[in-house]
Amino acid sequence: MNRSRQLKQSISAHLSDHLSLYTFIAVLFLMGIVFGAIIVNSLSLTQKEDLAIYLSRFFGQVSEGQFATASEMFQQSFTHYVKYIGLMWILGLTIIGLPIVLIMLFLKGIVVGFTVGFLVNQMSWKGFFLAFVSVFPQNILAVPAMIVVGTASLTFSLRLMRQLFMKRRTELILPPFLRFSALVVCTLGVLCIAAWFEAYLSPGLIKAVVDFD
Repeated sequence: MNRSRQLKQSISAHLSDHLSLYTFIAVLFLMGIVFGAIIVNSLSLTQKEDLAIYLSRFFGQVSEGQFATASEMFQQSFTHYVKYIGLMWILGLTIIGLPIVLIMLFLKGIVVGFTVGFLVNQMSWKGFFLAFVSVFPQNILAVPAMIVVGTASLTFSLRLMRQLFMKRRTELILPPFLRFSALVVCTLGVLCIAAWFEAYLSPGLIKAVVDFD
């Protein structure tokens, strides 16, 4: 009971201390989503037609059940998440990695915004439901996890900058490093669930929407 209370207090203190950074990153991600949706409208007719042909072929394969096996999809998805979060962790250990982490989160927002925007643009209400079942299940876990790791990465990078430029040699770096690394490992557990959603849940939902007339 005491441990649970201490954990809640630690999380509350962490959110309070880094609220401005979380807000900034969340707004940056939302800007990426908006930018991704804008890109859809800026595509030429030829580009939209090419993407629509590719999309129709993909959904034709989905309707025929030509998915990769769930285990293969899970492995690919989780490996992608491990590489993405691992890169954030490495960048957090360097000063120059600070802007790159922000760019990664912004680009993630663009991908989500473009995917949803294009599906809705091409398929109207059916595209909305497809976007919902193909993007929402895994990203409801993956996006917050990436924002948390991104914030922790920026926080640790800023701590290194303070030590380097303000000569704060008395500040211990090992405890924050261990907390940062432990957070990344815990986040991978959340991303494992997100990869499971993507591999085992989303394909069936996508097929149901594609087959629905």
